[in-house]
Amino acid sequence: MSDIAKAVGQRIRNYRTQKGLSQEKLAELSGCHPTYIGQLERGEKNATLESIERITVALGITLSKLFEKLGGQEDDTKDIPLACYEFLSAKSKEEQEQLYKILLEMDKYKTN
Repeated sequence: MSDIAKAVGQRIRNYRTQKGLSQEKLAELSGCHPTYIGQLERGEKNATLESIERITVALGITLSKLFEKLGGQEDDTKDIPLACYEFLSAKSKEEQEQLYKILLEMDKYKTN
């Protein structure tokens, strides 16, 4: 499947886990089949606009939030802040807070 399908699927998974929802619960809230949610999250299926809209409503996010900064860089350089965002957004709130504290501590000891 395409990189965009995988990226959208990963974001759906990130927001779902951040909200503490199972795939089954998200499926119920969005009116989609649980298997379809799993296939989207793994990037195995291309979502319809209608299903994406229902999923974002169920997640309590906007369409623009789901798609913000999606599409990558013009060149081959890695967007480190975006990669960090994607990494952190897949974690629970507690894990995010711990990782943030670690980063703050590490920042105290940086060399200029």
